[in-house]
Amino acid sequence: MELIRLEGVSFAYSGRPPVFQGMDFALSEGQRLGILGPNGAGKSTLFQICLGLLHPQQGKVYAKGGLCQGEKDFRALRRELGYLFQDPDDQLFCLTVAEDVAFGPLNLGKGRREVQRLVTDTLDSLGLGDYGHRLTYQLSGGEKRLISLATVLAMQPKALLLDEPSTGLDSERAAVMEKVLDESNLSWAMVSHDLGLLERTCHNIVRLEGGLLKDLP
Repeated sequence: MELIRLEGVSFAYSGRPPVFQGMDFALSEGQRLGILGPNGAGKSTLFQICLGLLHPQQGKVYAKGGLCQGEKDFRALRRELGYLFQDPDDQLFCLTVAEDVAFGPLNLGKGRREVQRLVTDTLDSLGLGDYGHRLTYQLSGGEKRLISLATVLAMQPKALLLDEPSTGLDSERAAVMEKVLDESNLSWAMVSHDLGLLERTCHNIVRLEGGLLKDLP
């Protein structure tokens, strides 16, 4: 089943050349897709269009075969499609780690006891079991990256959009991140400059270039 599809999408930021012109993209259940591309190719823009955070000038966005026509449709999609931002500071805004990880599940209407379990289990899985009380603004860049991933995983999505998930991680923490993803049953599209990471974690890899997704040569 297709989780998300973009058809004929064209997008440009105001006063700048087009990022996409007639681009197609799809992510299906069970798929793990890697996306390479130079800086400025539109990789983050692609994910934000998928989630309705940016709106294309032309083209359509479908979720599970249904056309996304407004914020209500995208809000439902965001419950199932977790998004790891490229910059953790765009994802973390609470005072403590536990509050940040709990924020999403609480807003999905889960009870506090269940949320506490999710926070504990998610942090433990990432080797961050003692981080709940830590102040978010005092964390290193790599620590913020893993906590950002925890905020996404705690919402129990069906699929992920991962924007440079290994940035700032040392080799040990990068290995933990890969292990958690590999052992999950999640589908994803992953943007990274690290071809080795994409080869280890994705079933197939494409390149975003010239506003289009192309198979690697």
